[in-house]
Amino acid sequence: MERCDRHGLGALTMRSLADALGVRPMAIYHHVANKDEILDGIVDLVFAEIDQPATDAAWRPALATRAATVRTVLRRHPWAIGVLESRRTPGPATLRHHDTTIGLLRHNGFGDPAIAHAMAFLDAYVYGFVLQEVSLPFDDGGDASDLATAVLAEMSAEEFPHFVAFATDHVLATGYDFAAEFDVGLAMALDAVASLR
Repeated sequence: MERCDRHGLGALTMRSLADALGVRPMAIYHHVANKDEILDGIVDLVFAEIDQPATDAAWRPALATRAATVRTVLRRHPWAIGVLESRRTPGPATLRHHDTTIGLLRHNGFGDPAIAHAMAFLDAYVYGFVLQEVSLPFDDGGDASDLATAVLAEMSAEEFPHFVAFATDHVLATGYDFAAEFDVGLAMALDAVASLR
């Protein structure tokens, strides 16, 4: 997992893993059948880092905490965003994560269709936000002032009046912090989940 954190998922090969372990590549096949089993295992390690809500908790604060934890974990392991839900043989931490979340929603009166909608919607929001956050061309998904200043220097106010006004009046004037958008979006997402109940 550390190799993926440092170099991305593409750096994980049987040869690179063997080199890191100080063994021949064929030795790995005594422990796993193929690279898919390794991916299953490291995805399960990522899920193991996510705090699980208590199934008898109040749904809204529990889902807010779950979303914040998923965000923290995915920022630590951004390579996992594209593979987190892709495994055909999920491990015990992955299954426990989904089982607990389903149990929380069932305990709080959500029917099965609503649970499916809520989980898909919330995960899409969190995964998408983190993907955007880790891809932004400024540090830590935070203050965009330097980028806005550089972009505005190359931009015509006549050609892009709304963008210039927004960047000047909001991004530069308020010390806009993209990372703060997470909580606003999450509150909106949870309001939408409430409508499913």
